[in-house]
Amino acid sequence: MTYEHEEMVEQQADITGLLLHHVYAPLVEDQHVRGVLPVPPTAEAVRVVLGDKDEYAADRLTAYEIPLRAGDELRTPHDVAALLRTVHTGTHIYPRDRVGTVMGMTLFTVDPATVTPAPFTHDDWALTLLRCLAFPSTEEPPQTRLCGFLFLAPDRLRLYLGSEEALTGTTAADVRPGGALTALLAALPSLLDEERLTVADAGDPHCSRVVDLTDW
Repeated sequence: MTYEHEEMVEQQADITGLLLHHVYAPLVEDQHVRGVLPVPPTAEAVRVVLGDKDEYAADRLTAYEIPLRAGDELRTPHDVAALLRTVHTGTHIYPRDRVGTVMGMTLFTVDPATVTPAPFTHDDWALTLLRCLAFPSTEEPPQTRLCGFLFLAPDRLRLYLGSEEALTGTTAADVRPGGALTALLAALPSLLDEERLTVADAGDPHCSRVVDLTDW
């Protein structure tokens, strides 16, 4: 297996992992992900099938083929989701050579150069943050673990974080999903101990204290 082949397989797996969420939650309007199809590695693309929830009839499903190579880089799973949200809304004119069929489904081949990706939503940022906390890419479990969460506002999320070593119970952290998530994740364990960030009288019976990290 060549390096390029391995790279495509890894990217396909990452895209599939992200889009699993949209089997139940719509990706756009009332459209759900009904399939993610691996294109032969030499094509360097992914095909995503959209349709109504619980739809199985091929003639009522739509497949989109999206190239994964963008110059020297690969499009991320979030890039793919953003392109899908754009191409599946409104009216898009496809040249005849970019419209076909596969397994009984209409297949559109997307040209990213002609598409403006949909912006990242607050829920996208929140899901990314929650996934990173719930399924950290480390061999050893992190000392601070995600035990729950609550959406407080469109741009405000409360994380309930517990530790086996903590004797004072669960600590909640209010954050704004978005922006420098990697930096926030790295700093989160140390920020939880900052007394100056503790919220007085938070009124939340599900934690022992709340720290406000919304301005961090």
